[in-house]
Amino acid sequence: MLDEVERWLADRSWSAADRPLDQLLDRKRAAGTTVSVVLPALDEEATVGEIVGVIRRDLIDGLPVPLVDELVVVDSGSTDRTAEVAAAAGARVVHRDAILPRIPALPGKGEVLWRSLLATTGDVVCFVDADLRDFSASFVSGIVGPLLTDPQVQFVKAMYDRPLADAPGQGGRVTELVARPLLNLHWPQLAGFVQPLGGEYAVRRSLLERLPFPVGYGVELGLLVDALHTVGLDALAQVDVGVRLHRHQDGRALGRMAAAIYRTAQVRLSRAHLVRPELTQFERGPDGFVPRTYAVDTEERPPMTEIKEYAGRRVA
Repeated sequence: MLDEVERWLADRSWSAADRPLDQLLDRKRAAGTTVSVVLPALDEEATVGEIVGVIRRDLIDGLPVPLVDELVVVDSGSTDRTAEVAAAAGARVVHRDAILPRIPALPGKGEVLWRSLLATTGDVVCFVDADLRDFSASFVSGIVGPLLTDPQVQFVKAMYDRPLADAPGQGGRVTELVARPLLNLHWPQLAGFVQPLGGEYAVRRSLLERLPFPVGYGVELGLLVDALHTVGLDALAQVDVGVRLHRHQDGRALGRMAAAIYRTAQVRLSRAHLVRPELTQFERGPDGFVPRTYAVDTEERPPMTEIKEYAGRRVA
């Protein structure tokens, strides 16, 4: 590990308990910083309500100064009751297609996160996946905390244990098999991140709006690498929030995720020749194995500052 990374681990890795809520509210009140929490959601009626309810109860309602000023669920086309459950629990629900309708929406999580910048106004934007179980408000307060207390910090990732069934620490298979080797080999300054692909992170809007967004599974790696090159390692940090319980993908879905992440990395390594953006997987059918070929996410959205609707809103 680079000496720079060892120093960074000592200086920029914290626990959520290091910054009590009262301290964060005092800093927020003094600075006037506003915080938006965004939950990208697709068919998450089983979990989204509890997450929204915990954030409202612990970080908004009844506090002298709400830690969270804006709680938005961006529905990317759910066919279940995700939107109704989220709204009933106290979130503002916006459909992905209603944001920036001039540009037809593409499928993918990164697309939803990118569009959410136009649906929110907070100085700090905090992303939280909508499939978490046994959710704790420290997932939000923990990663927002450094941005309220240290003006040099601009991007904070959550770190946590990720059990797989009853096996502790066995979740995050794409992280261990794809993302971590890529980062260690090509961006060794980022080798200290425990959960580089985690969906819980908080970022200053002034940074987010300058970054391109891969539209699919590559968004977390893409944002992290681009943030490093934009603001430097000392502006990045991570906070331990405990244990993350969520729904796990099957092996084929993980393969598609891995392919998208690899391609996102390759785009950043070279803007010249790219690998073929397709992935063939196999499923057993009645007559043997059947190949299924999937397109790998290839689209990226430009920095939000290049979008006229966003620029117009800032002028207004």
